[in-house]
Amino acid sequence: MAWFKRNEKKLKDPEKKSIPDGLWDKCPSCDEIIYRPELEKKLSVCHHCDHHFKISPDTYVTLLLDEGTISSHFENLSPKDFLNFKANKAYKDQIIAAKSKTGDNDAIRVCEGKMNGHDVILAIMNFSFIGGSMGSVVGEAVSRSLVMAGEKKVPFILICSSGGARMQEGAISLMQLAKTSSQLAKFSNNGGLFIPILTDPTTGGVTASFGMLGDVILAEPGALIGFAGPRVIKQTIGQDLPPGFQRSEFLLEKGFVDHIVARDSMKEKITTLITLLS
Repeated sequence: MAWFKRNEKKLKDPEKKSIPDGLWDKCPSCDEIIYRPELEKKLSVCHHCDHHFKISPDTYVTLLLDEGTISSHFENLSPKDFLNFKANKAYKDQIIAAKSKTGDNDAIRVCEGKMNGHDVILAIMNFSFIGGSMGSVVGEAVSRSLVMAGEKKVPFILICSSGGARMQEGAISLMQLAKTSSQLAKFSNNGGLFIPILTDPTTGGVTASFGMLGDVILAEPGALIGFAGPRVIKQTIGQDLPPGFQRSEFLLEKGFVDHIVARDSMKEKITTLITLLS
């Protein structure tokens, strides 16, 4: 049997065109590939399916507050490792990494400014900081914001984005539910206006406290909102869940959310509510 050997060099595949990193995003809802600069122009909303991507606190501040009116508060608050908590990574190291990643001291930022001419206190939670988890700093920042808004007699607007209470702080993080809820009750009894905006995701202790205690509760389209996640609930009750369970649209239908508001109309919607309710 004859054997043949190719002496020529193997044919080379045509060179693939390289795509620069960071220029494209894939929509998790419709799987479309989106040019990132175009996505940012549309406030990080997919133009194919209206999916709202997570955005940074900086973007919300720019979106909602009037330029030249913005000042920051409570920037000195920083988390502590009360329990000397260790898992795969020590809590102290998690804090350092999260600060380096986000540029913030914790999972919340508080600003004061004007919204279409209306004075407001605006707080924004940051999911990029240890999953937006609520620890002692988040609870303290929300409480101080409510006190400040009450003293200045201005509305308090809170962008919620959280995976729940911060387990690395144990019972101290759970205490923040009672702390913020009691402070919010005082604020409300004194005639204060509180508007939470629930974004994807808003879960756990945040949903179980100030997230659902607003005078008017707004939510972004398609946001996951609930206490326990749908997988845990399905395993607990042993039944399939309804389509769209725990999403904004489902909660609006069941009366847990008052309005679903897209990003491009969020500022006008909040301003209208402030005008009507303040």
